Amino acid sequence: MKAFEKNIRKVEPYVPGEQPQQTVIKLNTNENPYPPAPGVARALKAMDPNRLRLYPDPTAGELVKTLADYYGVSEDQVFVGVGSDDVLAMCFLTFFCSEKPILFPDITYSFYKVWANLYRIPYECCPVDEHFRIVKEDYFRENGGIIFPNPNAPTGLYLELSEVEEIIARNQDVIVIIDEAYIDFAGRSALDLIEKYENLIVVQTFSKARSMAGMRIGYAISNPLLIRYLNDAKYSFNSYTMSQAAIACGVEAVKDKEYFEEGIRKIIKTRERAKKELEQLGFVCLDSQANFIFVTHPEYDMKVLYETLKSKAGIYVRYWGSERIEQYIRITVGTEEEMDALLGFLEGYK
Repeated sequence: MKAFEKNIRKVEPYVPGEQPQQTVIKLNTNENPYPPAPGVARALKAMDPNRLRLYPDPTAGELVKTLADYYGVSEDQVFVGVGSDDVLAMCFLTFFCSEKPILFPDITYSFYKVWANLYRIPYECCPVDEHFRIVKEDYFRENGGIIFPNPNAPTGLYLELSEVEEIIARNQDVIVIIDEAYIDFAGRSALDLIEKYENLIVVQTFSKARSMAGMRIGYAISNPLLIRYLNDAKYSFNSYTMSQAAIACGVEAVKDKEYFEEGIRKIIKTRERAKKELEQLGFVCLDSQANFIFVTHPEYDMKVLYETLKSKAGIYVRYWGSERIEQYIRITVGTEEEMDALLGFLEGYK
């Protein structure tokens, strides 16, 4: 080791899904298979390039107001960032400063461990049960904060809002973050509890249901005090986080509620059909309430299947090989045609 390396912060980074540059069927990173709302394209076309020489509004005020109006909250209850990853990273930095460990599931979004290690936050993983469900009672103990996705990732399992509320209610002396990247494909949101619990933060994203993963927009909704703390951290880190284009396009995406809801209906319909047809092929599917399906097969090695899909069919799915899920793959819900191609290949797979 070089002498200077002793003073370098070393972390094991998050590994994102593959982003192939060639034309493939891409079912590995939970992107939406449909384009964003038509107003997004119009906003980009109408944008004056001269605006790009100017810094964007550091408050992203227009987008904040649009989100506040959409959810029926005040503007000082909304925080926006460069994708929900940016928002969550700011939350870790801002709210998880106790010497007590934060709690999150052992099978969940793997970025949580990365942020905890990066910011030197102690943490403990609460094992999901044998059916991969979060055990709410495991969070009824002393801790430095709680975070979990709902629906969870990569399982897609949704925790009923009554159980989410039990966890929040038992932990009112710490911050509880509900990561709702996939909530639009599932059930009730914890946003229904924002006015009831002052320690609650709900984080959502434009990357999934709003088809804007490439634009990088995420947001948190909470009470004004916690949002102010988040903004204090943000302005101490990077004042100009969102681009002019992201703000303009985000506003248009929120405005078109009809397009948004129709896109969700299409994905849910395709998801449920794909689950049934996968089960007919012998796969075991968790009851995903997200825009992906988490599957295994009693007769197949999932790593071999993952590699075969990629090399023989040009179909990319997600495989981890991690403890407890080494025999599972995650399949993003694509278009009907993309899912037909996947199912057709699997019908002939031995």
